[in-house]
Amino acid sequence: MKVLELNQHDLELIEAAKQKITALYEDDKHHVGAAIRLATGEIISTVHIEAYIGRVTVCAEAIAIGSAVSNGYKSFDTIVAVRHPYSDEEDRTIRVVSPCGMCRELISDYAPNCYVILEVDGKLVKTTIGELLPLKYTRR
Repeated sequence: MKVLELNQHDLELIEAAKQKITALYEDDKHHVGAAIRLATGEIISTVHIEAYIGRVTVCAEAIAIGSAVSNGYKSFDTIVAVRHPYSDEEDRTIRVVSPCGMCRELISDYAPNCYVILEVDGKLVKTTIGELLPLKYTRR
């Protein structure tokens, strides 16, 4: 996988996601936050919506993209998700997490040139969504 080093804008994006989940964390409601940098440089940060029936849960990355699209934005630069530990976990560190498969599909559909920040071998890096979703399904 081709990876890039993080820059100051990437660190700010991670911090925005961490601030959002820290502010809104609730056990069994919100434990993942995401932030997406638009092509304009603006940042939208969100939390995921947990449901007791798992398939109803909506990921933070999907909510970030949905919020951006709903406000007329169509060009995205970079996205990141972070996970807040549950209140009963000993390690209280908020960590960057990789997008799930459905989010990879969604990011690729709405932001095919988007970068994704994730942790690889204990190091934060960024790569393209195409690197995370090779041989993507298409209608053709």
